Amino acid sequence: MKLTHIRATFLAGLTLVGALALTACNGDDGTEAASAGSSSSASTGGDSGSGGGSDDSEKGSSGSSKGSGNGGASGEGTSAGTGSGSGSNGQSGGICRSDELEISAADNTTDKEEGVVTVQFKNSGGHDCVISGFAGVDLKTASGDTMSVDRNDDKPRRDVLKDGESAAFNITFPVNNSGGSGVRVSKILVTPPNETKTVTIAWPAGSLPADNPDSQSTDRPIRISPLGKVSDSPAG
Repeated sequence: MKLTHIRATFLAGLTLVGALALTACNGDDGTEAASAGSSSSASTGGDSGSGGGSDDSEKGSSGSSKGSGNGGASGEGTSAGTGSGSGSNGQSGGICRSDELEISAADNTTDKEEGVVTVQFKNSGGHDCVISGFAGVDLKTASGDTMSVDRNDDKPRRDVLKDGESAAFNITFPVNNSGGSGVRVSKILVTPPNETKTVTIAWPAGSLPADNPDSQSTDRPIRISPLGKVSDSPAG
Protein backbone atom coordinates (compact mmCIF):
# COMPACT_ATOMS: atom_id res chain seq x y z
CA MET A 1 0.00 0.00 0.00
CA LYS A 2 2.78 2.36 0.82
CA LEU A 3 4.44 1.70 -2.53
CA THR A 4 1.23 2.24 -4.38
CA HIS A 5 0.64 5.50 -2.50
CA ILE A 6 4.16 6.70 -3.27
CA ARG A 7 3.82 5.76 -6.93
CA ALA A 8 0.45 7.55 -7.16
CA THR A 9 1.93 10.59 -5.49
CA PHE A 10 4.90 10.55 -7.85
CA LEU A 11 2.63 10.32 -10.91
CA ALA A 12 0.49 13.15 -9.63
CA GLY A 13 3.62 15.25 -9.23
CA LEU A 14 4.69 14.48 -12.76
CA THR A 15 1.25 15.42 -14.03
CA LEU A 16 1.42 18.74 -12.17
CA VAL A 17 4.91 19.47 -13.50
CA GLY A 18 3.76 18.66 -17.04
CA ALA A 19 0.78 20.94 -16.68
CA LEU A 20 2.99 23.73 -15.39
CA ALA A 21 5.42 23.22 -18.23
CA LEU A 22 2.61 23.28 -20.77
CA THR A 23 1.21 26.45 -19.21
CA ALA A 24 4.65 28.06 -19.29
CA CYS A 25 5.08 27.16 -22.96
CA ASN A 26 1.70 28.53 -23.81
CA GLY A 27 2.53 31.70 -21.86
CA ASP A 28 5.80 32.12 -23.70
CA ASP A 29 4.07 31.60 -27.03
CA GLY A 30 1.47 34.16 -26.10
CA THR A 31 4.09 36.57 -24.92
CA GLU A 32 6.13 36.06 -28.04
CA ALA A 33 3.04 36.48 -30.18
CA ALA A 34 1.98 39.53 -28.28
CA SER A 35 5.53 40.82 -28.40
CA ALA A 36 5.73 40.11 -32.10
CA GLY A 37 2.37 41.74 -32.67
CA SER A 38 3.39 44.70 -30.59
CA SER A 39 6.72 44.88 -32.37
CA SER A 40 5.00 44.62 -35.71
CA SER A 41 2.51 47.26 -34.76
CA ALA A 42 5.19 49.54 -33.33
CA SER A 43 7.38 48.92 -36.31
CA THR A 44 4.57 49.76 -38.69
CA GLY A 45 3.58 52.80 -36.72
CA GLY A 46 7.22 53.69 -36.29
CA ASP A 47 7.92 53.37 -39.98
CA SER A 48 4.92 55.44 -40.77
CA GLY A 49 5.73 57.93 -38.09
CA SER A 50 9.39 57.83 -38.88
CA GLY A 51 8.64 58.20 -42.54
CA GLY A 52 6.35 61.11 -41.86
CA GLY A 53 8.84 62.40 -39.37
CA SER A 54 11.57 62.00 -41.91
CA ASP A 55 9.56 63.98 -44.43
CA ASP A 56 8.80 66.52 -41.76
CA SER A 57 12.41 66.43 -40.79
CA GLU A 58 13.45 67.03 -44.36
CA LYS A 59 10.90 69.78 -44.65
CA GLY A 60 12.06 70.99 -41.31
CA SER A 61 15.62 70.87 -42.51
CA SER A 62 14.59 72.68 -45.62
CA GLY A 63 12.63 75.12 -43.54
CA SER A 64 15.50 75.39 -41.17
CA SER A 65 17.79 76.01 -44.08
CA LYS A 66 15.44 78.65 -45.40
CA GLY A 67 15.20 80.05 -41.94
CA SER A 68 18.96 80.10 -41.79
CA GLY A 69 18.96 81.76 -45.17
CA ASN A 70 16.51 84.34 -43.94
CA GLY A 71 18.67 84.76 -40.92
CA GLY A 72 21.57 85.33 -43.25
CA ALA A 73 19.54 87.79 -45.24
CA SER A 74 18.56 89.49 -42.05
CA GLY A 75 22.18 89.56 -41.03
CA GLU A 76 23.11 91.07 -44.35
CA GLY A 77 20.31 93.57 -43.93
CA THR A 78 21.60 94.45 -40.51
CA SER A 79 25.10 94.71 -41.87
CA ALA A 80 23.90 96.82 -44.77
CA GLY A 81 21.91 98.96 -42.38
CA THR A 82 24.96 99.41 -40.21
CA GLY A 83 27.09 100.26 -43.21
CA SER A 84 24.47 102.62 -44.51
CA GLY A 85 24.11 104.19 -41.11
CA SER A 86 27.80 104.77 -40.65
CA GLY A 87 28.35 105.70 -44.27
CA SER A 88 25.90 107.34 -46.59
CA ASN A 89 23.37 108.26 -43.94
CA GLY A 90 26.04 109.44 -41.53
CA GLN A 91 24.19 108.10 -38.53
CA SER A 92 27.36 106.95 -36.80
CA GLY A 93 27.75 110.46 -35.40
CA GLY A 94 24.09 110.84 -34.44
CA ILE A 95 22.44 114.24 -34.43
CA CYS A 96 24.43 117.45 -34.75
CA ARG A 97 25.14 118.55 -31.19
CA SER A 98 25.27 122.14 -29.99
CA ASP A 99 28.81 121.68 -28.66
CA GLU A 100 30.01 120.42 -32.05
CA LEU A 101 28.52 123.24 -34.12
CA GLU A 102 30.01 126.63 -34.89
CA ILE A 103 26.95 128.88 -34.98
CA SER A 104 27.03 132.30 -36.58
CA ALA A 105 24.60 134.84 -38.00
CA ALA A 106 24.81 137.30 -40.90
CA ASP A 107 22.54 140.04 -42.19
CA ASN A 108 21.46 139.19 -45.74
CA THR A 109 18.75 141.80 -46.07
CA THR A 110 18.23 143.05 -49.62
CA ASP A 111 14.62 144.20 -49.36
CA LYS A 112 13.44 147.48 -47.87
CA GLU A 113 10.39 145.85 -46.33
CA GLU A 114 11.49 142.38 -45.26
CA GLY A 115 14.83 141.67 -43.62
CA VAL A 116 16.73 138.38 -43.65
CA VAL A 117 19.20 137.10 -41.08
CA THR A 118 20.89 133.85 -41.99
CA VAL A 119 21.99 131.59 -39.14
CA GLN A 120 24.63 129.06 -40.07
CA PHE A 121 25.61 125.80 -38.35
CA LYS A 122 29.07 124.50 -39.25
CA ASN A 123 29.89 120.93 -38.25
CA SER A 124 33.19 120.98 -36.38
CA GLY A 125 32.73 117.73 -34.46
CA GLY A 126 35.19 115.68 -36.48
CA HIS A 127 32.54 113.24 -37.79
CA ASP A 128 29.34 113.18 -39.80
CA CYS A 129 26.15 114.26 -38.07
CA VAL A 130 22.48 114.41 -38.98
CA ILE A 131 20.51 117.62 -38.95
CA SER A 132 16.81 117.80 -39.68
CA GLY A 133 13.92 120.19 -39.20
CA PHE A 134 13.66 123.56 -37.51
CA ALA A 135 15.90 125.13 -34.92
CA GLY A 136 14.39 126.71 -31.85
CA VAL A 137 14.79 130.48 -31.97
CA ASP A 138 14.11 133.29 -29.49
CA LEU A 139 15.08 136.91 -29.95
CA LYS A 140 16.26 138.93 -26.99
CA THR A 141 15.79 142.70 -27.11
CA ALA A 142 18.06 145.37 -25.71
CA SER A 143 15.54 145.95 -22.95
CA GLY A 144 15.78 142.32 -21.85
CA ASP A 145 12.49 141.05 -23.31
CA THR A 146 12.43 137.72 -25.12
CA MET A 147 10.17 136.75 -28.00
CA SER A 148 9.78 133.34 -29.59
CA VAL A 149 9.90 133.03 -33.36
CA ASP A 150 7.42 130.81 -35.20
CA ARG A 151 8.20 128.50 -38.08
CA ASN A 152 7.20 129.17 -41.65
CA ASP A 153 5.25 126.65 -43.73
CA ASP A 154 8.19 125.14 -45.59
CA LYS A 155 8.64 121.40 -45.32
CA PRO A 156 11.66 120.30 -43.26
CA ARG A 157 14.13 117.79 -44.62
CA ARG A 158 16.95 115.62 -43.39
CA ASP A 159 20.59 116.31 -44.22
CA VAL A 160 23.91 114.76 -43.29
CA LEU A 161 26.72 117.18 -42.55
CA LYS A 162 30.23 115.90 -42.99
CA ASP A 163 32.92 117.42 -40.86
CA GLY A 164 33.41 121.00 -42.07
CA GLU A 165 30.07 121.22 -43.91
CA SER A 166 27.37 123.70 -42.94
CA ALA A 167 23.61 124.05 -42.85
CA ALA A 168 21.69 127.28 -42.49
CA PHE A 169 18.24 128.75 -42.00
CA ASN A 170 16.77 132.21 -42.43
CA ILE A 171 15.01 134.47 -40.00
CA THR A 172 12.74 136.82 -41.90
CA PHE A 173 11.51 139.96 -40.13
CA PRO A 174 9.93 143.33 -40.96
CA VAL A 175 12.39 146.14 -41.50
CA ASN A 176 11.91 149.22 -39.32
CA ASN A 177 11.20 152.06 -41.74
CA SER A 178 9.62 154.37 -39.19
CA GLY A 179 12.63 156.64 -38.86
CA GLY A 180 12.71 155.98 -35.12
CA SER A 181 14.88 153.62 -33.14
CA GLY A 182 12.23 150.93 -33.10
CA VAL A 183 12.86 147.80 -31.05
CA ARG A 184 16.49 146.82 -31.03
CA VAL A 185 17.25 143.12 -30.98
CA SER A 186 20.53 142.25 -29.26
CA LYS A 187 20.77 138.46 -29.19
CA ILE A 188 19.56 135.34 -30.97
CA LEU A 189 19.01 132.32 -28.75
CA VAL A 190 19.39 129.26 -30.99
CA THR A 191 18.73 125.62 -30.13
CA PRO A 192 19.67 123.11 -32.87
CA PRO A 193 17.00 120.56 -33.88
CA ASN A 194 16.57 117.67 -31.42
CA GLU A 195 18.91 119.38 -28.96
CA THR A 196 18.33 121.00 -25.58
CA LYS A 197 21.42 123.18 -25.27
CA THR A 198 20.87 126.76 -26.43
CA VAL A 199 23.61 128.88 -27.99
CA THR A 200 23.47 132.69 -27.82
CA ILE A 201 24.84 134.76 -30.71
CA ALA A 202 24.67 138.43 -31.58
CA TRP A 203 21.87 139.84 -33.73
CA PRO A 204 23.56 141.28 -36.85
CA ALA A 205 20.71 143.30 -38.37
CA GLY A 206 18.61 146.38 -37.70
CA SER A 207 15.68 147.01 -35.40
CA LEU A 208 12.07 145.91 -35.57
CA PRO A 209 9.12 148.28 -35.94
CA ALA A 210 8.18 149.73 -32.57
CA ASP A 211 4.44 149.52 -33.23
CA ASN A 212 4.57 145.74 -33.57
CA PRO A 213 7.72 144.54 -31.85
CA ASP A 214 6.85 140.85 -32.01
CA SER A 215 5.96 141.35 -35.69
CA GLN A 216 3.23 138.72 -35.80
CA SER A 217 1.11 140.77 -38.19
CA THR A 218 -0.19 138.81 -41.17
CA ASP A 219 1.74 140.83 -43.75
CA ARG A 220 5.26 140.68 -42.30
CA PRO A 221 5.59 138.29 -39.34
CA ILE A 222 8.92 137.09 -38.00
CA ARG A 223 9.45 133.54 -39.18
CA ILE A 224 12.20 130.93 -39.40
CA SER A 225 12.77 128.46 -42.22
CA PRO A 226 13.86 124.83 -41.83
CA LEU A 227 17.55 124.02 -42.04
CA GLY A 228 19.21 123.15 -45.31
CA LYS A 229 22.76 122.61 -46.50
CA VAL A 230 24.60 125.81 -47.32
CA SER A 231 25.15 124.55 -50.87
CA ASP A 232 21.39 124.88 -51.21
CA SER A 233 19.69 128.19 -50.70
CA PRO A 234 17.75 128.08 -47.42
CA ALA A 235 14.11 128.98 -47.80
CA GLY A 236 13.09 132.48 -46.80
